[in-house]
Amino acid sequence: MSVGTVYDTAYRGDFNQVKVKLDENVELVKTADPNGRLLIHWAALGGNHHLVEYLVEQGSPVDPVDDTSSTPLILAASAGRFEAVRLLIGKGANVNHKTARGQSALQYACSKGHKEVANILIQSDADINHKDVLGATPLHRAAAQGRTNIVELLLSCPNIIVDPVDCTGSTPLHLACEEDREAVVILLLKSGANVDVLNKEKKSPVDLCSVKLRNTIGNFMH
Repeated sequence: MSVGTVYDTAYRGDFNQVKVKLDENVELVKTADPNGRLLIHWAALGGNHHLVEYLVEQGSPVDPVDDTSSTPLILAASAGRFEAVRLLIGKGANVNHKTARGQSALQYACSKGHKEVANILIQSDADINHKDVLGATPLHRAAAQGRTNIVELLLSCPNIIVDPVDCTGSTPLHLACEEDREAVVILLLKSGANVDVLNKEKKSPVDLCSVKLRNTIGNFMH
């Protein structure tokens, strides 16, 4: 078995095979693959928290970055691997580390609809209003994707900003209207989202709505 495939083994969570390889060469724990990923990246992405714990015990760093500046925590959050996320946070992983595109673990979890993961990140002081390189917050991501349960979770946070604007001047309400996410639109309106904000094209959220959604908003406002 070559060094190249030990990463696949870590991703699959084959604890014994990885242990055999590390017994032969403990340096493997800090050896990156061609994408700059260590074994801990692959174990986290596969959700193999026992293997993640073992790798940390063997001297693996907790927050190494790959060629996109993703940490094991970001990969685990993106894949919805709750136990791996919880373990990494417990080991001191930086919950607010950002990828090269400025995206945090919380942004990935919110975008993909992983509510349990998003919740534990928020409980661990993840920045709920963090903006990526496009100015998008976790609320923008969840609203655009129609992740009603995530939007609800974010809006329940006391310091959430309801109308942040991204690089196009759009608020989460703009994106929810444009994507016809009725349930999300209603949640945002209940939390005081502003229907009059104009984006850089001078469009309000209502301007982007379908006729049906526009009527829903009209009924809600009156």
